[in-house]
Amino acid sequence: MESLITAAARALEAGDPLGALNRVALRNDAPSLALRGIAMAQLGDLAKAKSLLRSAARAFGPREAVARARCVVAEAEIALVSRDLNWPEKTLAAARATLEKHGDLANAAHAGHIEARRLLLLGRPDQAGRTLADPGPLPLPPASQAVRELVVAGIAIRQLRTKDARAALGRAARAARLAGIPALTAEVESASVVLDTPAARLIARGEERPLLLEQVEDLAISAALVVDTFHHSVRRQDTIVSLGTRPVLFALARILAQAWPADVSREVLITAAFHARHLDESHRARLRVEIGRLRAKLKPLADVTATKQGFALTPRKTRQVLVLARPVEEKHATILAFLSDGEPWSSSALALALGTSARTVQRALDELARSNKVQSFGHGRARRWMTPPIPGFPTTLLLPGPLLKT
Repeated sequence: MESLITAAARALEAGDPLGALNRVALRNDAPSLALRGIAMAQLGDLAKAKSLLRSAARAFGPREAVARARCVVAEAEIALVSRDLNWPEKTLAAARATLEKHGDLANAAHAGHIEARRLLLLGRPDQAGRTLADPGPLPLPPASQAVRELVVAGIAIRQLRTKDARAALGRAARAARLAGIPALTAEVESASVVLDTPAARLIARGEERPLLLEQVEDLAISAALVVDTFHHSVRRQDTIVSLGTRPVLFALARILAQAWPADVSREVLITAAFHARHLDESHRARLRVEIGRLRAKLKPLADVTATKQGFALTPRKTRQVLVLARPVEEKHATILAFLSDGEPWSSSALALALGTSARTVQRALDELARSNKVQSFGHGRARRWMTPPIPGFPTTLLLPGPLLKT
């Protein structure tokens, strides 16, 4: 009977969940429950997978700490795919420590990969990098190596290190081919598309063009004065003026930058920055105050000079003014950006990733749903949101190494 367990574990390693189920589908012992749980996860039935893995963890005896830890790691990966970002990270850390203590370094590394991917979703690439375990002297299995390189690439992308990202994706592709798992190969290919897809728009002298991520990286070290709509800042190389808490000042800076080297009339500035429908003297007085504040903020980088019609931006130490804008500008662009990964998100997970309240996110999702930009499935706490159409879960729930090897 143990040969069936071993054969099922090897089938899961090879990305063959149906082959694994054929061997253990009718068995209810702890090892079989665990293998069935991982197989159901690979097939996309995450709720059933979670239930089976929890049953398996309870069924393993007190001396089978490694097997229980592997179940925890598998459940943590299901939580990641389900975008359950509130899943207890201490539980995963304890499982990882148990696996390391007992010499199961491949599964311990996989636990680190899961936590690092969660941190990436939460916008913490530095923490994610620290979480990745040193692979050590022994090479990881190809599937685990591919997942690790995907995390390395994700960190590099978020830190605008595109050469490092391409190199990591190349290594991930080679490892995925060695693993021979189609779902993993597809995930690597999907991640690679990011580097060849416009990541931003460049606006200069009234014209705009799309920018790839590599071009955005080049812009970060250029001598141009850049008004950055991603971070709501104005910068030139290492000199950065943040206007994230001053939306009116940032709006004025952007309008002036987009018109540069021409000036912008007072009427246009008032309408765009204050959203005023009817202009009066109070608006003109407010504009003078806000321009004074903007002039003080931008003093290290540029001056804001008065003209006959309005105001103009005059950069210092450069003859180039650029606006770095999002590829698509819409009221709830950040939410759409998270949903564009093709995975199902709960409103609470989106709130955690965005650092805002669940109620604020829910109102935004309802508004996007009314305009058919997102759609949901499920009810109550199980409700999930995606951008239409809803694809199948492109998961790579691959617990490297035979699950039950001790």
